[in-house]
Amino acid sequence: MINLYSTQIESLSIHRIGNKSRSEGAFISKERYALNDEITPLLKEFFFKPFREKEENYYQFVHESDLEFHSLYNLITSLFANPADSHKISSEIASLLYEQSSHPHIKAGEVYVAHLENVMLDNEKVDAVGIFKSELKQDFLQFEEAESNLNMQLEQGVNLSKLDKGCLIFNKNGENGYKILSSDSNRYDTKYWLENFLGVDMLADENFYTKKYLKFCQDFAKDVVLPAEDKKEEVMFMNRAVNHFAKNDEFVEQNFMNEVMENPALIPEFNNYKLEKAPKYKIEDLTSFPIANTAVTAARKKIKSVIELDTHIQIKLDFINPESAEKFVEKGWDEERQMYYYLVYFNKEQKSKA
Repeated sequence: MINLYSTQIESLSIHRIGNKSRSEGAFISKERYALNDEITPLLKEFFFKPFREKEENYYQFVHESDLEFHSLYNLITSLFANPADSHKISSEIASLLYEQSSHPHIKAGEVYVAHLENVMLDNEKVDAVGIFKSELKQDFLQFEEAESNLNMQLEQGVNLSKLDKGCLIFNKNGENGYKILSSDSNRYDTKYWLENFLGVDMLADENFYTKKYLKFCQDFAKDVVLPAEDKKEEVMFMNRAVNHFAKNDEFVEQNFMNEVMENPALIPEFNNYKLEKAPKYKIEDLTSFPIANTAVTAARKKIKSVIELDTHIQIKLDFINPESAEKFVEKGWDEERQMYYYLVYFNKEQKSKA
């Protein structure tokens, strides 16, 4: 988990790169940017906003041979070791990005390389390198007084409410490729940013495993539990699965099976499903791992706890108190109507919280 509230921009360099295939060239600044009290808070919001709003999916630098051959990894390592050389290194980073900017879809833009201090990562204070790129320009009106008239001029600039691309490279786990967050608002050229320039792959940590295993459980519930039983049991299975993750610090698959699999007939189905589908989720040999609470919270928000009926009626089940659904909701079959029904028990109607 990251906290950027107290993060300081220790140094900032700004360059502009074009599309190499169109011979647009690159403009490399000779000196770092002189920050001031007016622009700094605006830049911090511009740079950091995407990372506060999205789920934390961490990456790490990878190379098919060895990290010592990874150009950006070596530059970042040099910057962490020698912050005084940050501007020189930033120009090499910008040049490296320019060399990867050959696809026709890639737009020209400004590249910002920042050395950051006081970043809180997993309750530990670390420094980081931020690499950001602004591409899309927006029209705006500039006004000036000219004698007795107010004149306006159409200009173009960067919208500070939307960062096009960015990454935060934390000075942690450096020997294994660092811990990295990435943001990209333009999905059509993600390969250019993640693979060609950054050269990263997903970081297989507790956050990754927690998220992947819960996604695997969600698909098992949809593909196996729902056809074998019903929508209520699909929802309740995921309820038990998420609650098991929420109340444990360590995942142990056997303990999970004993607690979550209320129907013993589903156990061999679960094992077969994992044998077949595990490579898709990268959990082939995964039977135990530390649980990441942030990933559990994010998964809980995404999982639907609603039974939608073809009679345009919805039944919302409580994910926090699953025993309510077990005790007070029953499913049956009406012979006369030739329809299924849900029987719901209650003492009194509650006022809506909305």
